[in-house]
Amino acid sequence: MIHFEWPWMLLLLPLPWLLARWLPPARPQGAALFLPFADDVAGGATIETQSMSRPRLMLFALVWLLLLLAAVRPQWLGEPQPIPSTGRKLMLAVDVSGSMSTQDMAGNASRLQVVQKVAGDFIRRRHGDQVGLILFGTQPYLQAPLTTDLDTVGQFLNEAMIGMAGTQTAIGDAIGLALKRLREHAEKATDKSEMVLILLTDGSSNAGAMPPAQAAKMAAAAGLRIYTIGVGSEMQAGFFGLSAGNGELDEDTLKLIAQTSGGEYFRATDAGNLQKVYARIDRLEPSDARQQWYRPSEEWFQWPLGLALLLSLLAVLWSGRRWS
Repeated sequence: MIHFEWPWMLLLLPLPWLLARWLPPARPQGAALFLPFADDVAGGATIETQSMSRPRLMLFALVWLLLLLAAVRPQWLGEPQPIPSTGRKLMLAVDVSGSMSTQDMAGNASRLQVVQKVAGDFIRRRHGDQVGLILFGTQPYLQAPLTTDLDTVGQFLNEAMIGMAGTQTAIGDAIGLALKRLREHAEKATDKSEMVLILLTDGSSNAGAMPPAQAAKMAAAAGLRIYTIGVGSEMQAGFFGLSAGNGELDEDTLKLIAQTSGGEYFRATDAGNLQKVYARIDRLEPSDARQQWYRPSEEWFQWPLGLALLLSLLAVLWSGRRWS
């Protein structure tokens, strides 16, 4: 796409005509040297000037047009590209233990599949933030480091499989890994963006080396705010009808983690509740920076300017040859 940065420079187009129209021609004040044959020379020059005025006039007009074309700064604009911007450092920790295969939140979809859909939409809304992903079971694994490439983080979440990190639940170790990665990133970065962890699980901490309460205290000391989400239906269909749903969920521990670190605890029993939870977190932790775009540009003014200088040189040589 061709773009003119200073189009108002075209207002100077009639300037040479206006100068020729309104300014009086320059007249000599007196002759420095008397030549008896001056009239004959002037007459010959006048004849030659009249014979060459039209081509030279067209040449100077072309030079003027080229100079104006350079002055409006023609540019070639490329395709719009996103600018990485810095907002919050937001880490998602998602439970992929064996119990996440339970189908009690949205028809035949497992708990993990519901989380992948709802949390994936949440990730795509976080324009301007740096988002990372931790998957945890018996052990936590950093699946995606902090990045502004939200599509890649969402893809890693969609590729998560139940049991890939073990069948148990290490909540404290997941918090510890998130805190470690956020600290390392903060040491390298020049900005002091807020650090947030959203931890989602459907069970209680039954694995790992670090107790969840101790991990929450360390997070609070480092300025890491933790939002905890407990998922799973309160009632589910059993062989003898309805029975207690997610009895393994340790809500007291999740509430303690959120309270200690300055966050909040949320309970999501179905897909609709989970959407409301992430919408609530969006309001509590609004993105600090909107996604910005820029269009790479290439300056073209040097081409008409160079051609104008070349034609000006030819005009000077032409005049010198004529008078010689």
